[in-house]
Amino acid sequence: MLWRWQGDGPTTWHFLTLPADMAVEIRLRTMGRRRGFGSVRVEAEVGGSRWQTSIFPDSKRDSFILPVKASVRKSEGIGDGDTVSVGLSLIGQ
Repeated sequence: MLWRWQGDGPTTWHFLTLPADMAVEIRLRTMGRRRGFGSVRVEAEVGGSRWQTSIFPDSKRDSFILPVKASVRKSEGIGDGDTVSVGLSLIGQ
């Protein structure tokens, strides 16, 4: 499900929390090879939109979160609370 995080001030980010089974596989495949803040480089796909970004570990949800750019949300017609299917490929793993 797509959700919004409101930072201090006007900064707003939108994220998808990855399913638990996907998070487990990512952890296993990236042990010892993660970047700053535990991030992992990925290519993401939602509908017809594809982009490169990083996913970040989220200890509250025991998973990873994927930031979803405004241009993707707009072109795919998705918003807060929408259930979204996502495809991921690890980059450089």
